[in-house]
Amino acid sequence: MNRSMRAAVGGLVSALLLWAVLAFAGIADTRHNLSITGPGPVKSTTEGEVCIFCHAPHNARRDIPYLWNRADSTVTYTPYQSSTLHATVGQPTGASKLCLSCHDGTVAMGALLTRPAEVPFEGGLRFMPEGRARLGTDLSDDHPVSLVYDSALAASNGELRDPAQLGSLVKLDKNRELQCTACHDPHSNDQGNFLVASNRYSALCTTCHQLLDWPQSSHATSNKPWNGAGNSPWPNSPYATVEENGCGSCHVSHSAAGHQRLMNYAAEEDNCLVCHTGNVASRNIGRELTKLTGHKVQNYVGLHDAAENHALPGVPRHVECADCHNAHRANAGASPGAPRVSGASVGVSGVDRAGLGLAEAQNEYEICYKCHADRNVISNHQITRQIPQLNTRLEFDAGNPSFHPVTAPGVSLDVPSLLAPYTTSSVILCSDCHGNDSPTGARGPHGSNFPALLKKNYVTADNTFESPFAYALCYSCHSRDVVLSSQHPFKDHREHIVGEKTPCSACHDAHGISATQGNAINNARLINFDLNIVQPDSSGRRYYEKTGAASGRCYLNCHGKKHEPKGY
Repeated sequence: MNRSMRAAVGGLVSALLLWAVLAFAGIADTRHNLSITGPGPVKSTTEGEVCIFCHAPHNARRDIPYLWNRADSTVTYTPYQSSTLHATVGQPTGASKLCLSCHDGTVAMGALLTRPAEVPFEGGLRFMPEGRARLGTDLSDDHPVSLVYDSALAASNGELRDPAQLGSLVKLDKNRELQCTACHDPHSNDQGNFLVASNRYSALCTTCHQLLDWPQSSHATSNKPWNGAGNSPWPNSPYATVEENGCGSCHVSHSAAGHQRLMNYAAEEDNCLVCHTGNVASRNIGRELTKLTGHKVQNYVGLHDAAENHALPGVPRHVECADCHNAHRANAGASPGAPRVSGASVGVSGVDRAGLGLAEAQNEYEICYKCHADRNVISNHQITRQIPQLNTRLEFDAGNPSFHPVTAPGVSLDVPSLLAPYTTSSVILCSDCHGNDSPTGARGPHGSNFPALLKKNYVTADNTFESPFAYALCYSCHSRDVVLSSQHPFKDHREHIVGEKTPCSACHDAHGISATQGNAINNARLINFDLNIVQPDSSGRRYYEKTGAASGRCYLNCHGKKHEPKGY
């Protein structure tokens, strides 16, 4: 051996010795010290060497670096998969396969290549004990590993940092694959869980994941702690607030109950309600979901898919928190001006006025249209209308003969009953009528004790005594005094509502009348009769006819009074 070769070998030996010394110094006081001196409950009863459970100075495997002293597991793994995954994930390779030789629980921890017999452990233990560290062979509930992490993947995903920007903490292997060792240093537990860096404030997660608007979102900035009631939202965390736990408030890297997207709980809403029941977040959403009507997220499990497109057929009927809220972007900044989406719903997908899918809704009604438009989840009419329609998108179309102004200002320019600040140029939100019946409760259409998830009472039964409460929803925007006075263009409102005890809904359809079914003569002013109240006249006619800006006539029979016709 010449001098240069001897120098090279000497340098390699010195480097290995230095690495061994440093590794031993870091690992001796951790659970990875499986020798008789180990500090944890899992340790040998006879073996005094620390590094031997993974490495051997002599007679180690030649096909694997690191002087490896263990046999591979021969099992086939179930890798992580997700409908939103852009990477190709196959069987574990490289360092991940080495980690799994203990952590899959199929190879005895004391089965070492350089020991003639299996090294015994306390209590007769042979395999990794049950718990979060034992990953098993089903890796679908664990962060994906052994995937190529390159610029192409980052570009296709859109929310991954380019690997050139990862810095020195998270390291890929020589094949540019992300392995267990990207996040874990098996020789040091300084940061807990053998992490290469602290994950406080999601610092480790965001090394790779750069989610749009995440730094400004509520879940990244809230300093709310758990108040001690109910279940702890962070049972395995040393951190005390929402912002400190960050991603960990909803996600877990290993042994996730919700496999796709690594959720803490299998039931989607449980990941939200563990905080949003007044125990962390101040408003109790869970209580609202138990009311008479609402978006009953607790009735569905495993149906929501982050990749679903509600504009296409085949999406199963369901409602989950994530249909209306994007937890990564919530309250990062609302789109300016009504009827744009609120801060709580920023970054949510939608369906537009034409029925086309949107990656990000720009108006609140587009979020509602995902379930209440062409694929309406409601299959029964609450009122038997002369013109029946379940497609809310068609009811609110700006080309209709009449409609409440949700997608555009209304048709009529003469509505003297409007209360300030509303004018005939106003545009309103779905949530102006549908939402919490308690003004002090959580905002939004989570639940209500009134039918149809209404914020206020709206009686639709015939023979109802008029009162501010009976039609409280209508009187939220329309002055009761004006509606019941001679100032109103339809001066017989009082006669109908008070005298005949006829509900508003007998004549008016609150959403609107589709232009595909109605017309501006018969269906102006939201006229769409309730067939259970309004009957045909003696000639079989049952319709309204607009004759002028503030005039019209009816052909019908109502409460025994024939209009054949009656003009107004």
